[in-house]
Amino acid sequence: MKLSHFGYELPEKLIAKYPAETRDESRLLVIDRKTGKIEHRIFKDVIGYFKEKDVLVFNNTKVFPARLFGKKEKTGAEIEVFLLRELNKEQRLWDVLVDPARKIRIGNKLYFGENEDLVAEVIDNTTSRGRTLRFLYDGEYTEFKRILHLLGETPLPKFLNRKVEPIDDERYQTIFAKHEGAVAAPTAGMHFSKQLMKRFEIKGIEFVEITLHVGLGNFRGVEVEDLTKHKMDSEQIAITEEASIAVNKAKKEGREICGVGTTVMRTLESSVSTLGELKPFEGWTNKFIFPAHEFNVPTRMITNLHLPYTTLLMTVAAFAGYDLLFKVYKEAIKHEYRFGTYGDAMLIL
Repeated sequence: MKLSHFGYELPEKLIAKYPAETRDESRLLVIDRKTGKIEHRIFKDVIGYFKEKDVLVFNNTKVFPARLFGKKEKTGAEIEVFLLRELNKEQRLWDVLVDPARKIRIGNKLYFGENEDLVAEVIDNTTSRGRTLRFLYDGEYTEFKRILHLLGETPLPKFLNRKVEPIDDERYQTIFAKHEGAVAAPTAGMHFSKQLMKRFEIKGIEFVEITLHVGLGNFRGVEVEDLTKHKMDSEQIAITEEASIAVNKAKKEGREICGVGTTVMRTLESSVSTLGELKPFEGWTNKFIFPAHEFNVPTRMITNLHLPYTTLLMTVAAFAGYDLLFKVYKEAIKHEYRFGTYGDAMLIL
């Protein structure tokens, strides 16, 4: 598959800038891979497609306020700093992206907050836009994190092209977010409300949680035409023994295993035994899924409608089938479904 296979014309007005009023009332496209049948539903109808003991696998990562705005020493030039990941807790070292990158050199100091509450020094260049920062803060770690949270902003994707608003603090997060570490939300999970989760529970659906801290790998653009040459940035994942036991038991018994989002699909497919079973794992993955990847673990998928040329779109095409997916996307555009982070959802059977 080539990068050019994943382009399509998406009208700007269909990119959702805000979430649906109620989490579980976004629209839902249901696709049957066997028959090619397409149904138009509301997200909370998703429960009707599952039976007792089927398994939903969620990503329980939690988004932290990763976008900071600072000023450069001496010149006072405004610099945006996007925190990617913590490299060393004791030394307050962080891997970051800076914008505009051309203005930042090793040795520069950056000041954050109206009263310059936090100072950081650039100590390394990691990529053309990436830098390593050392925050010059000697106090307690908990206090340092509190200040970071205070100064940071919810890291909405740039393509939304708007300022962060109070609604985003709650809605750019799933209701089952537990382990902080993501710089982007696992968006398919954002359609689940407490009421819908309760209804699933009453129906006897099993929940399994894994963790993938969504990082740059999730939204960095593909810059090569030959997809086999694209390298995903590594992201931290965790699959507990409890999660792998529950998934393998369901697989053995022929129950449905539904991955909620592309991050779950990548995590599940990153730790598979030669027998196709899920193995417990804690570490890093740079798994890139595109057609014609054959899935070992999930039998179903819930996902959003993704933008052209993205790795997310490629992962969904691998699961749904390329031709069927693009037929469905044509239908979605015709019926004015909402695309992107805050957009509508798909259930792929």
